[in-house]
Amino acid sequence: MWKSHPKALPYLFLSEMWERFGYYLMIGIFTLYLKDVEAGFAMTEKEASDLYGTFIALVFLTPFIGGLVADRYWGYKKSIVIGGIMMGAGYFMMGIHDITMLYIAMTLVIVGNGFFKPNISTLLGNFYTEDKFKDKKDEGYNIFYMGINVGAFICNFFGAALQILLGWQYAFMAAGVGMFIGVIVFLLGTKHYGNQTDKKGVQPGDMPFYKIVLFILLPSAVFGVIGWLLKGVTSEANPGGYIFGSDSTDAFIFACIPVIFFYGSLYFKAKVEDKRPIGALLTIFAVVILFWGVFKLNGSALNTWADRYTDREITGTTQTVFNGLKLAKEVEYKKDTVELYDASFRIQKVDGEVQKTVDYPVYFRNVAKDKLPEEGATVSLWATNLSQSINPGWVIILTPLVVAFFTFLRSRKKEPSTPTKIAFGLLISALSVLVMIAAVNMGANGSEKVSVWWLVANYGVITIGELFLSPMGLSVVSKLSPTNITSLMMGGWFLSTSIGNKLSGVLASLWDTYDNKQDFFWINFGLLMFATLLMFILLKQLNKVMQEKGIH
Repeated sequence: MWKSHPKALPYLFLSEMWERFGYYLMIGIFTLYLKDVEAGFAMTEKEASDLYGTFIALVFLTPFIGGLVADRYWGYKKSIVIGGIMMGAGYFMMGIHDITMLYIAMTLVIVGNGFFKPNISTLLGNFYTEDKFKDKKDEGYNIFYMGINVGAFICNFFGAALQILLGWQYAFMAAGVGMFIGVIVFLLGTKHYGNQTDKKGVQPGDMPFYKIVLFILLPSAVFGVIGWLLKGVTSEANPGGYIFGSDSTDAFIFACIPVIFFYGSLYFKAKVEDKRPIGALLTIFAVVILFWGVFKLNGSALNTWADRYTDREITGTTQTVFNGLKLAKEVEYKKDTVELYDASFRIQKVDGEVQKTVDYPVYFRNVAKDKLPEEGATVSLWATNLSQSINPGWVIILTPLVVAFFTFLRSRKKEPSTPTKIAFGLLISALSVLVMIAAVNMGANGSEKVSVWWLVANYGVITIGELFLSPMGLSVVSKLSPTNITSLMMGGWFLSTSIGNKLSGVLASLWDTYDNKQDFFWINFGLLMFATLLMFILLKQLNKVMQEKGIH
């Protein structure tokens, strides 16, 4: 697999694998930690989803500036190493049980990712500019993407075991260790990078950095503050007077306006030969926002589905193995003082204080009566965050098949263009939501728990869509971007991911407002079908631009 690719690929593969190990370990437990009444912050579903959405949005917003700094000043190597160290430090600090420390840790991860994420992806693309590697670029990005998911798959087992054995802090520390290993691996591959890590410098016609600060970053900060302070109509349903659901969402949306304006200006100010490629990229950026909005529900709404609506009881050999590996929790079926939840699993607070009641553990509330254990019996439940390994597990299984499929089509000269792959990726992703609609129906809208196989099926379908879309997105940016702004345009891809991530948080924060959970998933289906139709409408023009640039 490696022989026909640049020698730097294994190091970038392993570095990204360990970086993603840390990131997805943290993401897998993040909302569970926030909602934990005893050892976390006792947040409601809405509060946790809103903070989660804002966090993962900002994580993918900072590549805008990180790519710019790498392109012009630091180069890729320095940016990647500094970003990795900041992220590792943030993970170590995240488990300290203090809300101020949590926000400081999140800030380190947000800024660090801005320097790490776009630049390692761009660096990979740099090695495929040589003629002998050009036709291997899509395959290279698919292999790279598999590395991401190897890290994302194995991390949740470490996170679950450490959380059960030692607590949240040690699980977050493991994420930090993973990140630091990633930095070390990256540095070990230095001799294979040559001059590809060098900065490109300021090119003729580039906007000076001080102008970007004055006209983009500063206005974004000002707009963000305005969005935070600005209030809409206060009502019983909207006591805070928010415009888009919360102060943080309002601030984020307003802060994005100057950055979006900046990317629009790149098109209008570009050279004639660069206008159509930049326009094509901006179009793709806009469409995939809706994909990320639904896909990133894995760490919020689908994590809640795994926690509250999925049968997690294990028995027999599985129980023995999981208990031995500390991947399952023992829960006793007896009444005790527990947190008070309403019929829709909404935690009840009065003046910010969680209310208590005497009842069975909340897990048993929607277990079918004929499946309830005897009074005082103990059952083993696999750790909720293990569900976060289903998607990357599918990626590991399906990536070689998808790569082989497209290689076969290429040999027959029938391989679809990158925009066509993205369009079909959106369609397949929309179909995955229908699986969850069926799952809600099977569980009588949450009144009974359903099999984990519904989640496995949902993730299986959306993973195929993801493999058609996500690695292709990274590839098309590196193919179409003008040379002097490649990292900046890679930052644009992550900006669209950022906005999609925030949309995901907004969607997840509405989970409790839907009495019928099918309606929640129908909304997601509608959003993805709209994106699919839009992409197919634009496909002819996008393919024409690709042909004009002489690329596939």
